[in-house]
Amino acid sequence: LAEFEPDTVLIEGPADADPFLALAASDEMQPPVALLAYVRDEPARAAFWPFAAFSPEWQALRWAILHDADVRFCDLPAAVSLAADRSPESAERTDPLAALASAAGYDDFEQWWDAVIEHASAEEESGAGAFDEITAAMAALRADVELDEHTARREAHMRQVLRTAVKAGARNIAVVCGAMHAPALSGPLGPAAPDARVLRGLPKVKAALTWVPWTHSRLSAASGYGAGITSPGWYDHLFRYPDDTTARWFT
Repeated sequence: LAEFEPDTVLIEGPADADPFLALAASDEMQPPVALLAYVRDEPARAAFWPFAAFSPEWQALRWAILHDADVRFCDLPAAVSLAADRSPESAERTDPLAALASAAGYDDFEQWWDAVIEHASAEEESGAGAFDEITAAMAALRADVELDEHTARREAHMRQVLRTAVKAGARNIAVVCGAMHAPALSGPLGPAAPDARVLRGLPKVKAALTWVPWTHSRLSAASGYGAGITSPGWYDHLFRYPDDTTARWFT
């Protein structure tokens, strides 16, 4: 971000949470925290978007606020996501990221990403040079995968937000998203009409949103969190204390 100096930062997260972004500027807002969205008349229907100190989304949000860049979420609004009828069949789809990791000799995608991306980037002065290669790899994976309807809608909405930002005069736009979405958001966006058709008439619910405290244990894969990692407390320590990391951890 410091190298690219974007005037606009778009973050993968519910677009209707934009009014709450400024609260992240407060020093009292200490991660881990989470955005909570729930159906007003049915609060058991809820979703959380967690952020740790080491989350790229949180770091991008804080950077944008501190550097007066325009920042907003670009994913489907929570009011739409909570109304979506999720098919259980999506869980049975082959995971292309797991297949990529297996082909490279790793047990899971997180191990592959840590070894190939995180460690390699840490040894370079800047990790930005890897973006093109990652996007190309994801494009190759996507060529053999049929996107489910929910993902197609999400990416259509992300492109619409991108078009809105460009129309508003943004010149340098940084998008912070999962790697698999990158090919859908790179290069010429094409006409808006197909994306508008995908998004037209989607059901919505009356949703309420707020920030809530969170914990590292709830960020753990062992908690059942789908995007969880094995040791979030360790990663937080590693992020905060890159020097004498092990000695500090044992102390």
